[in-house]
Amino acid sequence: MSDTGKDDTIETPNPFIPSPEDMQHWASVIGRAQQMMLEYALGQANEGNASAAALFDPAKWADNPAAKLWSEQLARMWDQGVAFWTSLATLNPMAPPLPDAAAKDRRFADPDWTANPVFAMIRQTYGLLAEQMLATTRQFDGPDPVARAKMEFAAKAMADAMAPTNLAMTNPEVIRRAVETRGESLLKGLKHMLSDLSRGQLSHVDPDAFEVGVNIATTPGKVIHETDLYQLIHYAPTTKEVFAVPLVIFPPWINRFYILDLNPAKSFVAWAVEQGLSVFMVSWKSADASMAEIVWDDYVAAQVDAIDTVRELLDVPHVHTIGYCVAGTTLAATLAMLAAREEADKVKSVTFFTAQVDFEQAGDLKLFVDDSYLALLQQLSAPGFLDGRYMAATFNSLRGRDLIWNYVVSNYLLGNDYPPFDLLYWNGDVTNLPAKWHRQYLIDLYRDNRMVIPNSLSVMGTPIDLRKIDTPAYIQAGREDHIAPLASVWRLMDHLSGPKTFLLAGSGHIAGVVNPPAAGKYQYWTGDGTAASLDEFVAGATETKGSWWPHWIEWIAAQDGAKTAAKGARIPGKGTKKAIEDAPGRYVKQR
Repeated sequence: MSDTGKDDTIETPNPFIPSPEDMQHWASVIGRAQQMMLEYALGQANEGNASAAALFDPAKWADNPAAKLWSEQLARMWDQGVAFWTSLATLNPMAPPLPDAAAKDRRFADPDWTANPVFAMIRQTYGLLAEQMLATTRQFDGPDPVARAKMEFAAKAMADAMAPTNLAMTNPEVIRRAVETRGESLLKGLKHMLSDLSRGQLSHVDPDAFEVGVNIATTPGKVIHETDLYQLIHYAPTTKEVFAVPLVIFPPWINRFYILDLNPAKSFVAWAVEQGLSVFMVSWKSADASMAEIVWDDYVAAQVDAIDTVRELLDVPHVHTIGYCVAGTTLAATLAMLAAREEADKVKSVTFFTAQVDFEQAGDLKLFVDDSYLALLQQLSAPGFLDGRYMAATFNSLRGRDLIWNYVVSNYLLGNDYPPFDLLYWNGDVTNLPAKWHRQYLIDLYRDNRMVIPNSLSVMGTPIDLRKIDTPAYIQAGREDHIAPLASVWRLMDHLSGPKTFLLAGSGHIAGVVNPPAAGKYQYWTGDGTAASLDEFVAGATETKGSWWPHWIEWIAAQDGAKTAAKGARIPGKGTKKAIEDAPGRYVKQR
């Protein structure tokens, strides 16, 4: 009050009270969100089918053996939960400082997680709960090591899922973005989420950002041979002379082949062609109901067919081969079969990209081979093939924090635009798997580890023994690989009998392989190929900065350095195998 008796207080607008314009805009956002959800629901109702209805029918699930097994596990989890919450009572209410690992957690990079007392408390509480959950899991008495590993994996997944960053109301960055955009970010995120629900798959990139054969998988070549299971691509040479021994690449049928041909700057295919190799690539067909009876023999037969096709086309006695991941596993079986049949000389050398033959130390994927998962898998594979989206979800769950929740926050809560990232586009371009063979693969290899038992398995009527493989082998592993762990890949050194070169690459299952020299990224280690153990190899290994590809091409040249003119049958479609169509072919585009 002034001495005149008047109130001189100046009223300032309350920043927490929205203006009429803001209220009108938020009402519009809510209305549009309701309309989007209604249109989605109507679209799902119109497009619904019997199989989808059966999958989500509770009555069907009640009769499903997988559901019964899951219900038993859930009951046990409730018992464990009681013990967990009881143990929380012993926690000190005075929160200790965050450990270094938690302090560096990228999920909590926003300054408000430290500066704002409310969010700091939420973060601290979550850290304590997550750590207590994991500690409680590790302290359970009784379970065998396999059961304990499953419990710990589930606890980590649950801890990642319950992070406060995954909820709009407990993520300061999401709240701030929503206020700044007056709700438009949430609306955009809802659009992303509904689109993903329609596709049945979490999107990491804009699915319309790339087109195979247009701005991805563009190395020039021709499809020169095809079967019901694969197409064979022959790439056009770019050098006047090429190595006399050609190269045949077998990519995993779990994904599309073009991980090795993403774009000209990253393409292993284009780089190999530039080094003077005659390169052939197998493009596997995505499974459909007609492939219900496909088994391992069919993939081995396809590899032999591709090898023989190239040998006959170029009139050469043998070829170099590359097998990536599961195709590398199968290539080892192919070589063992050829050795047993005294036909090993068809293959001059074999290169394994992150491949396994001994699955004793195969990592977290071994958690997906118990009875409950196999029962669920059988239910999901009723049409005779497994929809590739289920397999993608399984692989994403191995790194749920990075490949699931990170994108839930970015795409759905923050409403960010999708990044135009070719590798993530490939990761989402899934393939379907033949149900019978996929189940056989999980049981015989991952669960029972029969491949390393001499003559336990047969392919094409021939018992296989990996010890009979004398083919020179180049074995590449990724230091941070979570699909084919380093220790598991090393086991190839124990089971093959021929000369072996082991190379340890920086990074993981994909970036450890797709690392072109021009990028100048990562590093690799070489060492004693006769080392008795992985630890002994690592202890004596020499580190080299950059890509390991130049090391590999030197090894290839050392196997056979002879050259020949790049003409005649070395030109795609100019030999006895005429061009069927341009690369990348039809099979890679089938959905």
